[in-house]
Amino acid sequence: MDPAALWAFLPKGYLLTVALETPVLLLGLSRRHPVGRRLFAGLWLTACTYPVVVLVLPILIPPSRSLAAYLLVAETFAPGAECALFAAAFHGAEPGSGQRPDRQSRWRDFAAITLANLFSFGLGELFARLGWLTA
Repeated sequence: MDPAALWAFLPKGYLLTVALETPVLLLGLSRRHPVGRRLFAGLWLTACTYPVVVLVLPILIPPSRSLAAYLLVAETFAPGAECALFAAAFHGAEPGSGQRPDRQSRWRDFAAITLANLFSFGLGELFARLGWLTA
């Protein structure tokens, strides 16, 4: 893939991904997270993983050679890394209370992050097949 085309696609792809994933995170993340944190997660998590998925992985694993391998790596990396980042940032003890989130809250957060990624992947694939997206 042409790196210039990947860089050109990055901003619009990022904005679309944030627009698709943030509502899922707003609804899906556990209620222990304030709305501001959920909104932040929609912007921040994608900002951390999207450049790798869009700029790095297509060079390392060209989708034209093996789309299945690229998708397997990209769609495993993104939610896995985002769950790890979210846990590192927000699954420690809450300031002032010293309480850590319960197991159910942690799993709900991980499920919401994974679902958000699957949702944006699915719609992104649909949009690409309809010719609405080009890299």
